[in-house]
Amino acid sequence: MQEFFYDEVTQKWLLSHQKGSLLDTLFYTGIKKVIIVFGVFILFLYLYSFKDSVQALKEYRRGLLIVWLSMVMIPLIIGGLKSVSNVPCPCDFEHFGGEYPYIKVLDVMPQEIVKKFKCYPAGHASGGFALMSLFFLFKEQKNRFIALGIAVAIGWSMGVYKMLIGDHYMSHTVITMMLSWVSILIIRKTMQRHFFTN
Repeated sequence: MQEFFYDEVTQKWLLSHQKGSLLDTLFYTGIKKVIIVFGVFILFLYLYSFKDSVQALKEYRRGLLIVWLSMVMIPLIIGGLKSVSNVPCPCDFEHFGGEYPYIKVLDVMPQEIVKKFKCYPAGHASGGFALMSLFFLFKEQKNRFIALGIAVAIGWSMGVYKMLIGDHYMSHTVITMMLSWVSILIIRKTMQRHFFTN
């Protein structure tokens, strides 16, 4: 599928990443800042929920903690995997104008290649997919699925942008989404077992 995003004649990707551009603001630096601010806001709401005068927030305390922990832990988990996976980006491969032969995820890196790669899984999209934890914040099923749908859309918008500039394959983003959801379920289960009695 990556071939659709790369022009062999011009040897350019469908999009080019330029710092400060509108696309950079919408899908890279800007969206990351928004997610960080949102995470801080979630932490504030969680801490504020312990105030006696704020009864309305108390029933959302568990969900707020799950969301905040997910937003912190998932980028750390994905980032940790990226640091040890040593998988090149599509733009690194000779087929897409790079310098290196095609290397799969589980392939042994040739000894002559000394560069360390950090392209797998998709770290940028992990912040967006961490928002899938909002599913456990809301009480009504309709609202849960609306939140989940929005989170998946944000994660994929971030992931597709990185695919269009040659930084990731679709599989990188799919794996990140799956690992994020599994991590959210583990965080929720851990919270229920060790920190919440009801």
